Amino acid sequence: MILHHRFDGPPDAPVVVLGPSLGTTLDLWEPQLPALTRTWRVLRYDLPGHGGSPAASGPTRDLTVDDLADGVLALLDRAGLESVSYAGVSLGGAVGTTLALRAPDRVASLVLCCTSARFGTAESWHERAALVRAEGTKPLAEATRRRWFTAGFPHAERYLDMLRDADPEGYAACCDALAIFDVRDRLGEVRAPALVIAGAEDPATPPAHAEVLAGGIPDAELLVVPRAAHLATAERPDVVNEAITRHLTTRWRTA
Repeated sequence: MILHHRFDGPPDAPVVVLGPSLGTTLDLWEPQLPALTRTWRVLRYDLPGHGGSPAASGPTRDLTVDDLADGVLALLDRAGLESVSYAGVSLGGAVGTTLALRAPDRVASLVLCCTSARFGTAESWHERAALVRAEGTKPLAEATRRRWFTAGFPHAERYLDMLRDADPEGYAACCDALAIFDVRDRLGEVRAPALVIAGAEDPATPPAHAEVLAGGIPDAELLVVPRAAHLATAERPDVVNEAITRHLTTRWRTA
């Protein structure tokens, strides 16, 4: 699996990988680029069927979060990167947790934003996958608006267009991957210094999910961002950027 990706920032700087949420592209992280690229080389990628990444080939219903983590590891190998920091939103955060478990020597620090160790029920994800395979992603837009943003967020359409443009099979395959994702009993194995960020008004992965992550990962920090829902990186970049840059600067270690 070769994920579409791009680099920004100084070529000789330490690298931070940014993982997107389900239904968004690597452009989700644009509000963070000015803050991060001052001192970091930023590697962003697209999930299968999102942005520039094709839908996964082969039996897409068998896609797992482990497969997505392997796709990120493949990008690191191609770029000759031994150790990186990683920040991810929602599904992108699940990929980061999986990377930290599967390849601990490759993850120097970890930011988990609006994500979970277990996302709802398998039945709900399989139902969403079936809907998208039958009707595409457009019917999800209004319900997603209420999950992603608090009322009145002025830039919602830009992000909802990412969802509407997603390949149905790629999106559905990611839903099926989330249906079987569960690392609640493995959080104590994460060794990367971790910052967990939650949106105070996030109905998809509410602060209680962040508390599970922060309570399970040794010495993890927890930040709850006020006036933010699921895409807190987009809705409150001021707070999120300060927290991420502080964490990366103070917790980065050379592999």
